[in-house]
Amino acid sequence: MKMTKRFSLGIMAAAMVLGLAACSGMSSRDKNTAIGAGAGALGGAILTGGGTAGTIGGAVVGGVIGHEVGKK
Repeated sequence: MKMTKRFSLGIMAAAMVLGLAACSGMSSRDKNTAIGAGAGALGGAILTGGGTAGTIGGAVVGGVIGHEVGKK
């Protein structure tokens, strides 16, 4: 069980590093949208105990909020 957790943590860390590298050419508004979607998905997953609908709903709401925050 510990090996699975360690492996999962390594995969998540690698995904985060690759995800951040992909944001280098994005505009500020695009970055806000992506960050909002990620945070919303995480929040939705936590609030619904990992439910798919909660994760997707959180990502949508977070993405919209991040997009609107980026407006001037």
